[in-house]
Amino acid sequence: MTIILCIDMDAFFASVEQQANPRLRGKAIAVIGSGHRTVITTRSYEARKFGVKTGMNIYEAKKLCPHIIFVVGDNEKYTHTCKELSRIYSSFTPDVETYSIDEAFLDITTTHQLFGGPEAIGSSIKKKVKKQFGINCTVGVAPNILMAKLASDLAKPDGFMWIKGDAMQSLLKDLPVKELWGIGPATEQRLAVLGIKTCGELGDAPASLLRNKFGITGETLKLMGQGICHRPLIVKEEDPKSIGHSMTLPKDISDRRQIEAQILKLSAMVGRRARKYGFTGRKVTLTIRYPDFETFTRQTTLPDSTNITHEIYRYALSILNAIRLKDSVRLIGVTLSHLKRNDNDQMALFDYRAKEKSILNAVDSINDKYGDFTITWASYLEQSGPPAVISPAWRPSGVRNVNVKS
Repeated sequence: MTIILCIDMDAFFASVEQQANPRLRGKAIAVIGSGHRTVITTRSYEARKFGVKTGMNIYEAKKLCPHIIFVVGDNEKYTHTCKELSRIYSSFTPDVETYSIDEAFLDITTTHQLFGGPEAIGSSIKKKVKKQFGINCTVGVAPNILMAKLASDLAKPDGFMWIKGDAMQSLLKDLPVKELWGIGPATEQRLAVLGIKTCGELGDAPASLLRNKFGITGETLKLMGQGICHRPLIVKEEDPKSIGHSMTLPKDISDRRQIEAQILKLSAMVGRRARKYGFTGRKVTLTIRYPDFETFTRQTTLPDSTNITHEIYRYALSILNAIRLKDSVRLIGVTLSHLKRNDNDQMALFDYRAKEKSILNAVDSINDKYGDFTITWASYLEQSGPPAVISPAWRPSGVRNVNVKS
């Protein structure tokens, strides 16, 4: 039988900050970004008792918890901890999927007997994390990823739960469907219309009913209600379908030159990651969000694949030039997709981009050595740096290992 562990850090960012600063321990704190538009990225368990939630702005949090302490997040600290946590996991099994910066899945099917079984491994990981970092984690164990994730959610904080096969159905029978990983509020509401509110009801529902309502996803939902999940661990990162960056601006902007400068900055960030990991792309997407949160995206297809900053920028700019902005801009995003491996680095005899490639390689090398934006384009020299809030897509290795700053 397959045995999966879900390791989930408890209030990760807040716990790291409390451990780094003893004066914050036992206090209601919330980790935020550095901009004035920031929202809460995570909060300590002391703050949760007052109803403070992720995504709240600081004014809402202050109303619920007047004595709350706001701490600007230190992304480099969190990513360093995540990488070190991966070393701990790898000492128990080579089959590790870092699902997010604070969560990982381990397949210990073939190694658990070497360490005394799943419970012993879970206990050992919790002790190692506590000793090395001073923070707590919760461990869920089950025959598949879905149930391991559920076990960790139900055991939080600082807990351990093992859902064995014979106990699965009794646990799921009266469990609300919203407790299952992957069922959000919208799906929960659509299931409620069908009279399905518990996992037991979902597992017993006719497959034809769910297919009519959800398409092929309906069959997956039925299996989820039965505690069945065939998704394997993604141990080796698959090639990405796209490489993108977006940023919420410090303030809404309508000046054309400022918008263009931000697009150039994002194009540079996208191009650098594509070059670093050996990808080129044939489609550029521009995303714009207005102050009322209305968001739209437009795409254009390139004649040739590229990872050159100014080519990405030029096509993103062509999208901007083809539209009429109805308001100032709150958020901008640039994405390169339709990717392929850039396996052939041989320079063509009449490569008109040879000089630009050489310049970009030199800039990349210097920025790799001395830090992002050590050398940058003059047109956004006075603009702000990369986003301050770490993306949920960040990973400790591969193309999603994005350099972060606080």
